[in-house]
Amino acid sequence: MSKPLTLILAALALLAGVAIGLAAAHARRASKPVAQTGVHSSPMESVSLQKSMDAETMPAGKDGETDKDPDDAENVIRFVSNPLPAPAFLLTDLDGNPVSTSQWKGKVVILDFWATWCPPCQAEIPMLVDLQNRYKDRLLIVGVSVDDSPAEDVKQFVKQSGMNYPVVMADRQLVQEYGGVPALPTSFVINEDTKVVQKHVGLFPETMYDQEVRALLNLPIEARVETFEDRGQIFLRNASLATELPGVNFKGLTEAQKKLALRELNTQTCKCGCGLTLAQCRIVDSPCQVSKKLANAVVQKIRSGGGSPTPSAKPQTSDTSQSTPSAQPTAASPIGQ
Repeated sequence: MSKPLTLILAALALLAGVAIGLAAAHARRASKPVAQTGVHSSPMESVSLQKSMDAETMPAGKDGETDKDPDDAENVIRFVSNPLPAPAFLLTDLDGNPVSTSQWKGKVVILDFWATWCPPCQAEIPMLVDLQNRYKDRLLIVGVSVDDSPAEDVKQFVKQSGMNYPVVMADRQLVQEYGGVPALPTSFVINEDTKVVQKHVGLFPETMYDQEVRALLNLPIEARVETFEDRGQIFLRNASLATELPGVNFKGLTEAQKKLALRELNTQTCKCGCGLTLAQCRIVDSPCQVSKKLANAVVQKIRSGGGSPTPSAKPQTSDTSQSTPSAQPTAASPIGQ
């Protein structure tokens, strides 16, 4: 065998080995449980829509804390104590029927952002179908497809999957009004007064959703109900209420210094391209090294007595989606365009 041919075969073997290694590493990351904002249960899997396609892009628990004992997860459900009304919208589902928040009064609603190409989304479909069958008219599940495929293709997938609830196609405005969708699936749990009481990012056990629905319908449950204040875990507009942020070390600050640091973190814009404040980016994308470095630099500057490190920008008070091209995969172009 000639020397050039031998070198070519060796190179191909090396590339094949690298590909196998990367695939295995990706599989390990995708199956890794991660902490969720305001949730005691850990998701089984999720598909990220920002900066990384790994499930590791989920933010930490409330005020930066990680989840408690996972063995106790299914015995606790949590609802926000300061719920905001579900952002209103009027869209047409894949069958041409109107879907409006005005129709939701008196029902529990699960608003589920998903995509046909998302494996965890596919895995949760039988669970959602079962919940819809179980609670019938008292529960309404609404699927929001972020596919960039034609609606007819999504409709065919919906039919083949046996989805028994309405599905609408997402647009940028809808995603923005719900504060951006950091990963798929993302579900908003809405009570009978059409207020958002919980948000789940990733694939969760059916038992958790079942207990939440039952609690909101005033039915007997086998779980303890806890409440928490929304400090950006559900709507980013509430990030200014947070007193702790994932990956940000406030130790050693006086109360006055901490207030100053939090004010700066809620006014300065992150430079990763997300368009969010540093505080918002830490909440919605805790693995982001750009916001982590900048946020801790702000805190360190104040800790050392330097005060505000840079002039403050105008605070961002409304929810913002990750709309830059670098922060969105091409498969979710209705969000990013």
